[in-house]
Amino acid sequence: MAGMKERIMEGVLLDEECSLTLAELSRACAARGEWVMELVEEGILEPSGGTPAEWRFAAPSLQRARVVRNLQRDLGVNLAGAALVLDLLDEVERLRARLRRFESGC
Repeated sequence: MAGMKERIMEGVLLDEECSLTLAELSRACAARGEWVMELVEEGILEPSGGTPAEWRFAAPSLQRARVVRNLQRDLGVNLAGAALVLDLLDEVERLRARLRRFESGC
């Protein structure tokens, strides 16, 4: 179509059992490692491992980090606000799952 800009979409598909290092997660989010460390300090991400060099992030951490990045970039939300948004999104998903179970008669 003439005059329409093409939009290139990028994505990363991760197996649920996959884990990412601090550097890998930072790179996948196009963010500094310090920013990811702030997410851990805020309780938004919960890595396994004792030190940042040993940290491993489960695959869902990438989605959570990207949501935070988008909230900060697009809406200017601080980390505490982003943590609240993530909690609310988690609660909505739990309620939807509960509703699906109820509707299916289980």
